[in-house]
Amino acid sequence: MIAIVTVVLAFPFGYFLRSRLAANTAYAIAYLWAFVFQSLYLLLDSLGGGKDPAFEAGESPWSYGVVALAIFLAGFAVVGLGHWVRVRRTVAAIA
Repeated sequence: MIAIVTVVLAFPFGYFLRSRLAANTAYAIAYLWAFVFQSLYLLLDSLGGGKDPAFEAGESPWSYGVVALAIFLAGFAVVGLGHWVRVRRTVAAIA
């Protein structure tokens, strides 16, 4: 879910919002909402005791945290890319 939010929203936020701060803030809010929702979903799956839980009891899911952080940071790069594309198109239209 966090990857979907990043792919779908990061570039448009960077492209359509003039302020880079506003674009990064909007992306961070959308990402963090999805992160909390996804984490709760995976936690409930682990507590349910199904055949193949998302996390094993007693183990720290470091890999989940590392991947989530990498997606979060990549999203900021995509927001920056969207902002860069907008600036380049604006400059090209003026010239």
